[in-house]
Amino acid sequence: MTLRMRFCAKSMLLSDWLFLVYVLMVCCKLLSASSHHPRGHTGQHQVKQGTCEVVAVHRCCNKNRIEERSQTVKCSCFPGQVAGTTRAQPSCVEASIVLQKWWCHMNPCLDGEDCKVLPDYSGWSCSSGNKVKTTKVTR
Repeated sequence: MTLRMRFCAKSMLLSDWLFLVYVLMVCCKLLSASSHHPRGHTGQHQVKQGTCEVVAVHRCCNKNRIEERSQTVKCSCFPGQVAGTTRAQPSCVEASIVLQKWWCHMNPCLDGEDCKVLPDYSGWSCSSGNKVKTTKVTR
């Protein structure tokens, strides 16, 4: 083989190798994208239209020994609705309630509890007797 032929053979091997790496990267991206497809493959759960479900719950106590709870919710609301709270459960509510921060219009408290919007409109409190549950909205 001449020197020129050897150089071409090495170049082709390098280009073939680069092409193979590119093809593998594309295949991996396609496989990754298909595993996150929203239509629900085996093991994935689709939330029914117009409903919400809790996907994670966190509990802890702050430095004043007040219990703090948070939850992550997955919702599939109808047009004009957003994630909210009704009777202390996640639910789809009219978007105008959340946009205008009329929190108590969602009926977020349990039966027998009084609802009050927090002074800074960042959430609401539900009270019954000397028990008060405060909810702050985060997005």
